[in-house]
Amino acid sequence: MKYLIDSSAWIEYLEGSEKGEKINKILKEDNEILTLPINIGEVISYISRKRGDSNLAYSLIIKNSKQINITPRISKEAGLLHAKIKDDNPSFSLADAFMIISAKSSSAILLTKDNHFKSFKEAIII
Repeated sequence: MKYLIDSSAWIEYLEGSEKGEKINKILKEDNEILTLPINIGEVISYISRKRGDSNLAYSLIIKNSKQINITPRISKEAGLLHAKIKDDNPSFSLADAFMIISAKSSSAILLTKDNHFKSFKEAIII
C-alpha cells in the first residue's frame, strides 16, 4: 500500500502513543510511505515547542518516508479545494487541502488523526 502521513500522525508516532503504534506497524510493513515538506515543518515546530529532539524527529521522518514535491497543478487543485470547503469548515486549512490533493495525485491513503478529514475517502483517521 501507499500512505501519505500527515503531521498529526507523525507526531503520534514520534510520541510513541497508542495511535502512533498504528503508524509504527505500517512503517514496519512493506508499504510506500510519503510525506509533504510542509508536514516536516509542522512536526519540527511542534517538537521544538515541546522542547523535544527536533533533529531526531527530522531524521526519523526522512529515513522512513519519501518526500513529495508540490507541483503547480497540485497547488492549483489545493487552492480550489480549499476555496470550496473553507466556508463550511473553517478549520480546514490550505495545508489540509494540499494533503488531500497530494494523496489523490499519488494514489495514496492519507493517514491522519484530524477528524476534519473524515468526509474524504482518501483519508483514514487513526
